[in-house]
Amino acid sequence: MPLAYALAVAIALIMALTWGVLQVQLTLAGFLNSESVWSKAQKQAVIDLDNYALNGEAEDLADFRRNYGLLESDRSGRDAIASGHFSQQEITKVFTRGNIMPAAQPGMTFMLQYFSDAPHMKEALEAWRSTDASLIELGQIADELQRAHSMGAPSPAEIARQHARINALNVYMEPRTNLFSIEMVRGAVWLGQLLFWGVLGAFGIAALLWVRMARRILESIRGSEERYRLLFDSAADAIVMVDEASGRILDVNRTTSAWTGRDTDELIGDRFVHLFKQSLSGQQNGRATSNILLGEAGSTRLVETQSSLANWGERPVRQAIIRDISERVAMEQERRVAAEALASIAEGVIIADADRRVISTNAAHTEITGFTAQELLGKRFDSTRTLPSGAPLPNSIWEVITAGHNWHGEVLSTRRNGETYPEHLSISIIRDADHQVLYYVAVFTNIQTAKLNQRRLEHLARHDPLTGLVNRAEFERHCADAIAIAERERLAAVVLFIDLDAFKIVNDSYSHAIGDRLLVKVADRIRRQLSDDDVAGRIGGDEFTVLLPRLSLREDARAIVSRMLATLSEPLIVDDYEIVLSASIGVAGYPLDGIDAATLIANADAAMYTAKTEERNAFRFYTPMMHADTRRRLQLATELRQALARNEFHLVYQPSIELRTGRIVAVEALLRWKHPERGEVLPAEFIPVAESLGMIRRIDEWVLQAACAQIQAWDRAGVPHIRVAVNISARWFGHPAFVEGVTHTLQSRQLSARRLLLEITESAMLRLGDDTERTMQTLHALGIDVAIDDFGTGYSSMAYLKLPAVAYLKIDRSFVTGLPGDPNDVAIAEAMLAMSKSLGLSTIAEGIETEAQHDFLLRAGCVEGQGYLYSYPLKADEIQHLLCPNLPQATSTRLKLVPPKRT
Repeated sequence: MPLAYALAVAIALIMALTWGVLQVQLTLAGFLNSESVWSKAQKQAVIDLDNYALNGEAEDLADFRRNYGLLESDRSGRDAIASGHFSQQEITKVFTRGNIMPAAQPGMTFMLQYFSDAPHMKEALEAWRSTDASLIELGQIADELQRAHSMGAPSPAEIARQHARINALNVYMEPRTNLFSIEMVRGAVWLGQLLFWGVLGAFGIAALLWVRMARRILESIRGSEERYRLLFDSAADAIVMVDEASGRILDVNRTTSAWTGRDTDELIGDRFVHLFKQSLSGQQNGRATSNILLGEAGSTRLVETQSSLANWGERPVRQAIIRDISERVAMEQERRVAAEALASIAEGVIIADADRRVISTNAAHTEITGFTAQELLGKRFDSTRTLPSGAPLPNSIWEVITAGHNWHGEVLSTRRNGETYPEHLSISIIRDADHQVLYYVAVFTNIQTAKLNQRRLEHLARHDPLTGLVNRAEFERHCADAIAIAERERLAAVVLFIDLDAFKIVNDSYSHAIGDRLLVKVADRIRRQLSDDDVAGRIGGDEFTVLLPRLSLREDARAIVSRMLATLSEPLIVDDYEIVLSASIGVAGYPLDGIDAATLIANADAAMYTAKTEERNAFRFYTPMMHADTRRRLQLATELRQALARNEFHLVYQPSIELRTGRIVAVEALLRWKHPERGEVLPAEFIPVAESLGMIRRIDEWVLQAACAQIQAWDRAGVPHIRVAVNISARWFGHPAFVEGVTHTLQSRQLSARRLLLEITESAMLRLGDDTERTMQTLHALGIDVAIDDFGTGYSSMAYLKLPAVAYLKIDRSFVTGLPGDPNDVAIAEAMLAMSKSLGLSTIAEGIETEAQHDFLLRAGCVEGQGYLYSYPLKADEIQHLLCPNLPQATSTRLKLVPPKRT
């Protein structure tokens, strides 16, 4: 076959050279034809012009013009091709005008453009170019003769002169025209010889190469038998040559002898089937089958046999190759176990080649990504993965892995449907014996759920779970960032502290679930008042905070706070309830009110407390005095917790006078706190703190027990029986154990229920909700009366006046102060007294300080009165002395009952 290939190449080369010779011959024929046409045209032009000069015939001038045009066309085509800037279409027109055969035109163009300096071609072109000026002069002579004939017959002298010029030009051009023709012929002869020797040389070289190749092939054939024998004996597999007709062994290699434990001479002539434990029937030519090869001393070897037919001369011989597959079978078993384990694990696994192109994947990979192994086969497994930022995996990853380390980290992977998800990816490599990378093994886990849980936990760690607003820690972080920006840009950052007014009433009156939904709506209203840069947070039950960054001044927050108060005071629809709330807001700003987040929040809280204490549904900007009040309130809270344990509370009693007789019919127990350092602390100062701390119930219980103990002590001392009024807070009144506690106290002191009067304010009644009626019915059944205190100062509800147990109505001092001069107070007082009388309620007027007030209330029908006109609050022994002046008294009193004067 190599000899045939070499012969074919030589023939093809000769044919190519022959074709080239034909093309050159065509080109030479074109040049010779062109030379003939050009020479004839040049000579004929001279003759035609000379005739025209002599006789003036127009036909001679036309013939001259035709031949002259041909010469000019050849000259322009020659110069254009030589310059390299020409239009093939124009050159084709030139050749066609010169009657050049089309087949010769490409070759002539090529020769003129690239071989103008070739031997003989250069001389011919120089001879041609030397006639250009003479031809131009001939054209000028023709023009002069034409003008002369057009004006009449030229003179004989003129004709003779022009005839002489034409002959001179002809004498100059004729030898150059002959030189052009001669050089063209010589060039054709030279090129033909060159081509002949080139073809002959190429044939000789091809023949020489063919001979040398044939010699080498013969030499290789002579050494093939020795090489075959060497390969036959050194093969790692056992090879057995078997006679196809008899089935007997003709030859074996050394491996066959080693595996069977028998010498070559012993094996030759034996039947091939005797080498195996299993039958060879059904084995197909060229197909590998498994069998067991019998070895020395009964040993066996798991092998794979594959046979093919060959001819030794005319003798058919079967060549059987026996391959040891023991290790392969073991590896396949291990691979099968590994594949089953790989398919069953939950993590996705990718095996890629050294170019990171996917070879195989497991079932979990398809389940996670949607890509099957066939779809990814041959594709780089990192092409569908990026860093979490979206950037491609950097080269540093592969450098770490190539250095011998495993890499693991978080990446963003793309599913088959285009979705992306985060995964934890671990990449390792498998190397060969030369430490070259064979495979990449990538194991990945979908961590999307874990990331969502992590983000959910992070969100919960930074946000209030009910409203979705940021919590205290996150709000402080935002504050710190806003303060840093404000410091850098010389701006202000403002913190609002928002507390809902009377939110506890909602929880107590409706339910905590309603309260929670109300808080969600409040948070939504707060959010709607803010811009994108503002931050809202919830840091307590009904306490919200708002951060307003990048303000020019703290006072710029006034408009936002006003809108916030307005929107929070609008009715809220929660389920089927319409709830109206208000809020108190404190405002503190950086840098005026603090330079850190904690200070701003604390100062805004102090300002909020001032707004709630002074007005409610209002806002206050922080002042340093507020913080002093806050510190004092905190100190008071700490001391208040110790007051109960140290027994620092005591009661004083203010008499209630029957207006008609001036007789003391009752006393009201009033709580006082005797502070060890600050002296007497009034209830107006510490009761709100006790309510905020949740201590008011314990204080109420203490007051009730102390009052009942005093009633018992007065009874034992022989003091006339009077009614004792005790103030009850809404928190204790609404407590499930309230009635039981009152009953237990009365029973433990063996007191009649009529000796006790429970006073509760009108506003507290409104906060109690639906349980109020049930409690009132129980108290009425026990015989305990209730007085509505401060009536008319809150949301007056006539429905409560009809409840059982309500027996007294107390007129607040604010309506008594202006009597009898203020017509409004007169109208209100008379209306209250008339209503009470119609409802069968006894009335008690508070704050009577003048005789005129006493007289007016007596005439208007008021039953009882309290005030400094009669007595200041007194200690228990002073009350006892007033009621029983004849009883001995431990200490004298400076206060005494002052009965009103009678008219």
